[in-house]
Amino acid sequence: MNRKMVRTITLGTFALVAGLCVTQPGRAADPKNPYPTSMAPLDQYLMDRDAEIALARSAAPPSIAKDATVLVLGRHGFEAAVQGTNGFVCNVDRSWMDRLDIDSPEFWNHKRRGPICFNPEAAKTLVPLLMIRTRLALAGRSKAEIKEGLKAAIDKGKLPAIEPSGMSYMLSKQGHLNDHDGHWLPHLMFYAPAKDANTWGANLPNSPILGGTARAPESFSVFLVPVSKWSDGTDAPVM
Repeated sequence: MNRKMVRTITLGTFALVAGLCVTQPGRAADPKNPYPTSMAPLDQYLMDRDAEIALARSAAPPSIAKDATVLVLGRHGFEAAVQGTNGFVCNVDRSWMDRLDIDSPEFWNHKRRGPICFNPEAAKTLVPLLMIRTRLALAGRSKAEIKEGLKAAIDKGKLPAIEPSGMSYMLSKQGHLNDHDGHWLPHLMFYAPAKDANTWGANLPNSPILGGTARAPESFSVFLVPVSKWSDGTDAPVM
């Protein structure tokens, strides 16, 4: 993804979300959950810029990541810190990129760091999605409001349709996906138009493919395939 494309996505998303966002007051934490029901102070989600670039690149093998565009989180959203040449886009997801259609107490977990690297086809949809969700979160929106804002963007045709050839790498052993699984297993993610997971043979006995449930309000499914190596080439635990 070149500089012009990243700039176009960023500016277009900013214009869209600016119309959706009104800063909301903070919300108190639920005593039953370890995290609040709205975003923690922004500083808790930020990283040292160089450390974030390195962590983002750890999502994919160096042969891919070294030439990828790298996005980092700043005080006004994600921005391009490195301009790549191979069309791949790497970043470190924060907690507000988790599913919106399930109940999770970790949606605002400030420790979440999910290194991910999209291929060019996936980047066309997933980078705008990242920008929209992040700007809604930074504007103080609740999880429910982020879902509504994203749905409005989709209804207005502001989120490109997923391309069947879209995929991403999540091979970093340095990430923290959630408090239960830590960095989990190295895996590939494949994006497809929403459909029954059985069309991929996902979640069946001895099938290596997981996931596939449609993600509302996004109109696509995500399939996960664990692999045997981390991005640095070392062996991973057996699933």
